[in-house]
Amino acid sequence: MAGKRIVFTGGSGKAGRHAIPYLLSKGHKVLNLDLVPLDNPDVFTLKTDLTDSGEVFNALTTHYNFQGYEDPSGPPKPPDAVIHFAAVARNMLVPDNKCFSDNVTSTYNVIEAACKLGVKKIIIASSETTYGVCFSQGDTDYKELPLEESYDCDPMDSYALSKLCGERTARTFQRRFATLGDPMDIYALRIGNVIEPHEYKTLFPDIVDKPETRKRNAWSYVDARDLGQICDLCVKTDGLGYQVFNATNDTITTTLPTKDYLAKAAPGVKITREVEEWEAPLSNRKIREVLGFKEEHNWRQYYKP
Repeated sequence: MAGKRIVFTGGSGKAGRHAIPYLLSKGHKVLNLDLVPLDNPDVFTLKTDLTDSGEVFNALTTHYNFQGYEDPSGPPKPPDAVIHFAAVARNMLVPDNKCFSDNVTSTYNVIEAACKLGVKKIIIASSETTYGVCFSQGDTDYKELPLEESYDCDPMDSYALSKLCGERTARTFQRRFATLGDPMDIYALRIGNVIEPHEYKTLFPDIVDKPETRKRNAWSYVDARDLGQICDLCVKTDGLGYQVFNATNDTITTTLPTKDYLAKAAPGVKITREVEEWEAPLSNRKIREVLGFKEEHNWRQYYKP
């Protein structure tokens, strides 16, 4: 399969700076839209305010580098795919109303521009926070485990609410543009706790040795490089329409098997099905079965409890 021309928003962030090299390794060409440059000589960063719809429309029809001006075929065309990761990354970075409004507006602008320009594959970043525990007020429990994409999401906070609005925006535009008779896909990734390679040394001692602090992440994570694989699989997998996928690695971040740990840490939470021995409670079963995801970076390769 030939590589695709991809516009990646927020590629200079924690997830993007590892996902983009994976996409490049698979033969894709990437243009990064961000407010700060990406430290990668193979990727041009176009400084773009995604809350400005005019800037977004323009950015999606921009050369990927200066060599684009030498192309005899004419001005740049829209990309084959858009991956939208740019966002206010969590609560408590800016006031709640700005977190909500910037995230919702930027996601709307990106999806609208891509759809109206004829892009047939759009991938957006949603979040594990939509499951309602990560930024809840006080000590709350999940309604059921494992967490799967059919869960009734009911968060308390502005960040997670903005992500749910993004999912609904994606569903709305996919339904609208699918009626034109030309199939198009929009996939929303509920991304788990993103771990960069160096963080297995700096973060995993506390993650594994103090599991009582990790309920908000459902004792799960995603390696930033494996997130790149998930993005690539989404780009390559056509015809699914609107979909939500949990974007996590395979296994729980505890030294006890999943069933045993949940019985200890979440005794009042309903377990809806038989879980695999070490299955992450924020389950990635759907991306394994539907997209063919196979993790390459299990945490036990890098940290020995």
